[in-house]
Amino acid sequence: MEKADLLIKGTEVYNSYLKKFIPADVYVKGERIWYVDTKGCMGMGGQSEDEGRQQIEAGRILDGRGHLMLPGFIDIHMHIESSMMTPVSFGERAASCGVTTLVSEPHEIANVMGMQGIHEMINGAKDSPVDIYYGIPSSVPSTNEKLETTGGVIGFEEMKHLMQEDGVVCVGEVMNYRQIVRGDELEITRFLDYLREEDPQAVVEGHCPSLVGLDLAKFLYRGIDADHTEHNLEEIRERFENGMFVELQEKMLKREILEYIIDNGLYEHCCFVTDDTMADELKEHGQLNYIVQKAVDMGFPLKEAIYCASYTPARRMNLRDRGALAPGRRADFQLVRREEHMIFEPDYVFKDGKEIFCKGETGRQLRPYGFPTGFYHSVHLDSILAEQLEPPLPRKVRERTLNGGRERILVRVIEVHDGCTQTKESHVEMEVADGKLLWQGTGCMLAAVMERHGRNGNIGYGFVTGDCIKRGAAATTYYHDHHNLMVIGADTDDMLTAARRLIQLQGGICTVEDGRVASELPLPVCGILSELPADDIGNMLRSVRESLIDLGYRHYNPIMSLCTLGLPVSPALKLTDCGLVDVAKGETVPLFLTEA
Repeated sequence: MEKADLLIKGTEVYNSYLKKFIPADVYVKGERIWYVDTKGCMGMGGQSEDEGRQQIEAGRILDGRGHLMLPGFIDIHMHIESSMMTPVSFGERAASCGVTTLVSEPHEIANVMGMQGIHEMINGAKDSPVDIYYGIPSSVPSTNEKLETTGGVIGFEEMKHLMQEDGVVCVGEVMNYRQIVRGDELEITRFLDYLREEDPQAVVEGHCPSLVGLDLAKFLYRGIDADHTEHNLEEIRERFENGMFVELQEKMLKREILEYIIDNGLYEHCCFVTDDTMADELKEHGQLNYIVQKAVDMGFPLKEAIYCASYTPARRMNLRDRGALAPGRRADFQLVRREEHMIFEPDYVFKDGKEIFCKGETGRQLRPYGFPTGFYHSVHLDSILAEQLEPPLPRKVRERTLNGGRERILVRVIEVHDGCTQTKESHVEMEVADGKLLWQGTGCMLAAVMERHGRNGNIGYGFVTGDCIKRGAAATTYYHDHHNLMVIGADTDDMLTAARRLIQLQGGICTVEDGRVASELPLPVCGILSELPADDIGNMLRSVRESLIDLGYRHYNPIMSLCTLGLPVSPALKLTDCGLVDVAKGETVPLFLTEA
């Protein structure tokens, strides 16, 4: 008598090789699929169902009738820190979404704490119910010290060391793409040259919004052959034509792009990813299952969608022991109810043959991971003074307008638009009187970014207009990727209140109106993570989101829009502690254009 540990009886199992569902009984032994019995279940091959069963004894039998058995979903491009959760808490929530494997790139915490931050994220993932692998942060800082100040730096030697760490499966997204196509000598280009000699099969993830033509070819030539960023159809066509692996996050689920993939049968060359999922969205919508659901609802073929959420991402990361339900593969799977309209909300999820989620049951009691003491004291700022929020005027303008003088000056402004996290540059004329810039009433919000890692005390100034807040203030230390303290507002008193509150909390996000804190999410771990349960983080972040909207933010994702106003690798004009950054030029530009 043969023995198995688990039998999923009478299910319809997704076959990744045929891309179709087949009635089967599935046996699991230990951590792996042992036998997918299609003959016994279907009554084929001259063997009755009862006869087939008598040959195998299972320790547990789970009735799979009325269910589809899918491989566990695999999200190969994401950042746990974007959820503001610790790894175990995130893994617990991901499991409930049918996700059994994650590849996280911890460049957010590396920008605050360097190598120590990466090691703590790896250690903090060991008790997760799902497998969490890591990509090497290859761009810390995302640009250079002239454009942003970080708490940590990851260079060539650090990358070499990290490549030997258990659980590291790729080089994380290479973000300083403008410098790479210019041929600049960088730490990451040194490392790519090293890999070409020492490990030519290494997986290297990319980040290259708007690159086309020769510039895109130069990027691919360095061995960076995947991209997950936002594109129009022409840009995405170039990527497929040049052999790039395309990772589709939510903002890339555009009808014309999905139709291009379908019409050309490009399923082998793409997968679904989440990239950044905020805690409230994770609570309300889910994780990778939400992206898959949305794609299917938009017309992406169901069986191909499952394939691009399991098999192709597994192959991309050389995780060849998963992504399919076949003998010898890891028993990572989910049971989803068979419905006329597919809903990706699993009733059961198994990892390595063990149940990690059952719908309706209370989750495990999570034991918080204890980070080092210094991780809870990462905002190195004293109390902020009102005058620190006033952008310094050009000396001659200030002198000419003292003692009752008035004149106008042209100001460079960041323009926010709903539907996109990229920004535009616009120019606004403002009045100067008595040596002060009269910016209030111009439709622009004042913003200041304060270096909080204890490096240099920089403060960068800018103005923001468009679909952002219109009154009150907001502040955050969760500010991609350097995570300095940014405050924005229509009123300097409210801005002071917001900034001082985050110093008191040692990190977080908050909104202020009429001198009082309207909403807040404390992030005491490195100023970017919370140790609260996932639902609590989600509820508090939702409150912040709603408050931003109440203050006038009109954006499909106001949290992400706010927190990427300082990302100097995402077009077009961004604000860091070093000042305004022209992303295309890769240099800081003055706040004031003229003295007219």
